[in-house]
Amino acid sequence: MLRVSKLWAGRRKSKIDMVETFERIMRDYKDKIFRLSYSFLRDKSVAEEATQDVLLRVWKGLPGFRSDSSLSTWIYSITRNVCITALHKRGLPPVSIDAPEARRQTERRALDDWLLPEAPNAADLLNRLPVKYRQIVSLFYMQEKSYDEVARMLDLPVGTVKTHLFRARKSLLEQLARERAVKEGTPWLARNWTTS
Repeated sequence: MLRVSKLWAGRRKSKIDMVETFERIMRDYKDKIFRLSYSFLRDKSVAEEATQDVLLRVWKGLPGFRSDSSLSTWIYSITRNVCITALHKRGLPPVSIDAPEARRQTERRALDDWLLPEAPNAADLLNRLPVKYRQIVSLFYMQEKSYDEVARMLDLPVGTVKTHLFRARKSLLEQLARERAVKEGTPWLARNWTTS
């Protein structure tokens, strides 16, 4: 993992040092930034624009980076903020699955998707989760961050991270159960499926 503090240890940050560091950041983080942006925005072209915006902000902010947090945490925070801003600009605020109407709409949309002949892959399942759950699942399982790291990255209490992770797993289980019920020819069970 790239450590900016090691690159600049005991010396002033020269333009050459910054260019070399930024090139390493591009190499190590560009794909991660895009994947995270896409998981938020669900639109390839908008995610590509967000990735460019994040990299521009990283470049501009690099001279002031103090290593108080890890580089990945800093880049993640920038990415998250850029994506949230992009969602608001598009008029698509993050929706909570806990709101009754939002939950019904989400379930209807998921059920309609499951009725398609082909089964969705893991990325499709993950994309059906609300942003707040998708972020935590992505960080915890895909990027193998600890509860504490996820909590710091998202600026949430550890208990909230654990609760959101539990609810995300529950939601994924419900989606898989609905899919199974539909495939087995019992769509009435799929419409009434909830876990306790």
